[in-house]
Amino acid sequence: MSEPIRALALAEWTPAEPALPCPDYPVYADDDLGAIPDGKGATFRVWAPTATGVTLRLFAAGSPEECADPQECHELTPGAQGTWLVRCDGIGHGIYYDYLVRFADGTTHRTADPWARAAGVNGRRSMVVNLALTDPQGWSRDSRPHVASHELVIWETHINDFSHDEHSGVPAEHRGTYLAFTHSDTSVDGEGRFPTCVAYLKRLGVTAVQLLPFYDYGSVDESVPLGSPDRSFNWGYDPLNYNVPEGSYSTDPFDGATRIRECKRMIQSLHAAGIKVIMDVVYNHMFSTDNWFERMIPGYALRRRADGSFADGSACTNDVASEHPMMRKYIVDSVTYWASEYHIDGFRFDLMGLIDVDTMNAIRTALDALPGGATILMHGEPWAARESALDPVAGTILADKRGLARLSPRIGAFCDSTRDAVRGHVFYQWVPGYLTGAAGDYADDIRSAVDAWRGTSRELASVGQVIQYVSAHDDLTLWDKMCAATRRMPTAADYDAQGEDRADLKAANLLAAGIVFSSAGVPFLLSGEEFARTKHGVSDSFSSPAQLNQLDWRRAERMADLVEHYRELIRTRRENPAYFGGARMVMPREDAAVVFRVGNDCIAINPTDDTLTQPTEPLEIAGPYDEVAQIAPNGWVCAYCAGAERPAASTDRRIVLPPHTFAIWRRA
Repeated sequence: MSEPIRALALAEWTPAEPALPCPDYPVYADDDLGAIPDGKGATFRVWAPTATGVTLRLFAAGSPEECADPQECHELTPGAQGTWLVRCDGIGHGIYYDYLVRFADGTTHRTADPWARAAGVNGRRSMVVNLALTDPQGWSRDSRPHVASHELVIWETHINDFSHDEHSGVPAEHRGTYLAFTHSDTSVDGEGRFPTCVAYLKRLGVTAVQLLPFYDYGSVDESVPLGSPDRSFNWGYDPLNYNVPEGSYSTDPFDGATRIRECKRMIQSLHAAGIKVIMDVVYNHMFSTDNWFERMIPGYALRRRADGSFADGSACTNDVASEHPMMRKYIVDSVTYWASEYHIDGFRFDLMGLIDVDTMNAIRTALDALPGGATILMHGEPWAARESALDPVAGTILADKRGLARLSPRIGAFCDSTRDAVRGHVFYQWVPGYLTGAAGDYADDIRSAVDAWRGTSRELASVGQVIQYVSAHDDLTLWDKMCAATRRMPTAADYDAQGEDRADLKAANLLAAGIVFSSAGVPFLLSGEEFARTKHGVSDSFSSPAQLNQLDWRRAERMADLVEHYRELIRTRRENPAYFGGARMVMPREDAAVVFRVGNDCIAINPTDDTLTQPTEPLEIAGPYDEVAQIAPNGWVCAYCAGAERPAASTDRRIVLPPHTFAIWRRA
């Protein structure tokens, strides 16, 4: 997350200091806010209940640099429930516009349209768009892939990271863009030696790609050409135009329709590969306290402290007041718009702990009402960066860990308890976890984690709510955290995974993957985790150079055996539905090894330097597993093992747990 570099401050805008609590403005319930073309013209409607007048300005181009003066100006007239509207004949697709909003104190704010669905370069002006003209060929036949719960594997990436590497196999003109995803047969050498990008995902077995924000955000100058050394990088957690795709991922950011069409082509291509698309959305804060909402409805969209200053629970200068009725409606409408118009399969909510539970549940209800909407995924971060400011009288409950019990059981949450138990404390790089030097301290936590924390104070209403992970885009990558916790002063060779001295790090990576993919819940991984992705110790690379953030496809080829481990775990999970939600029968042990039954498999994890054993007698316990009584007590074989040593078939009523191994034992 970052402050924007694309400055929008204008002399006529100053932050409002409203009376608290927020005024009870009228709620506009219809769905025609924005610019709606109809073939003969367009109707423009905005919600600005405190304005004394609104002027629409029409332009031939999307930025002041291209076209400074408006072609036409039209006065809006007051409408229902605080809205203003005007009908313009002969105005249609491709016309750019903005507003001048006047207030009783004599101020005038220039603003783009918060309800716009298209925009010009850098989002400074909105655009009238006929969305049917942006549909790629075959879009009407595009459909969401069917993925069963036990088949769901979420792989998180950034659109630029995905193909920026010159060895991605993607043509130079499409690297870092939406269209990189339309190339289905890429490889490191261009001749099929090692698959990359979408071809790689298909082979790996990923069923859902979670993309860092690709709405229009405020921290990258879209006018800088692709491939230019002056092009900056950012993750995009600074929303500018919520309902418009980001222009820096487009081949032509100056044409408001191009980014929409190419975004749809990206989604269409992933769907054709059988992969769901999850959109990372940031409704908890905006790119700045200077934004289109504050210009259109001063003092309404953002939370304020008692002294009138902006709340900052996001640590990004502001928090969205999701509990205000028209902001709740905006968020619900925005999510359903992306689901309907762009066929999005799921949504990941950044800092969900700043959004109130009523809004989150309203989103779930609205998605469920769409055709096939019950299959659309929802999950988020059940925390905030800091305390926000809420009206104590309103009784607002936020969707943080304290509010999870009030969420729909079909809204998931990232499980940081699993993450920190496996790898160590997220904020203290040198503090170890189960696989990085403190196995004995965390063994009991791992035994709880593999069962999705059922029966503990961290239990959620549904196992499907638990997003199990050990790395994501923020904080250290898994590999870098292991380097920090086990080396304290990692070398370049450590980060680069070069040489036999890195065998312990690789073994820990193998076991970390084994824990995530054998645990109940939904497995999630950062792109490149499966080939020991490094950012050389940079924990939050939100604005670091693209070269640091990009996926290194030659590293993926070099670490092919680690990639194959992830591929095998994904295949095993897909073939065993019990892995998703089946109860784990955890074996009591006094050491740091973790052994448990799930379905017909016995999972054994040994992070120690010692060869350990597990008696087979406890594995034959009746009850949920009474069918086991028909099997000979020594009838277990090792079906899969990742580690330095593969155990032999079980003997003497025991299974063998070699050092630093993850193994799946199965009845012969």
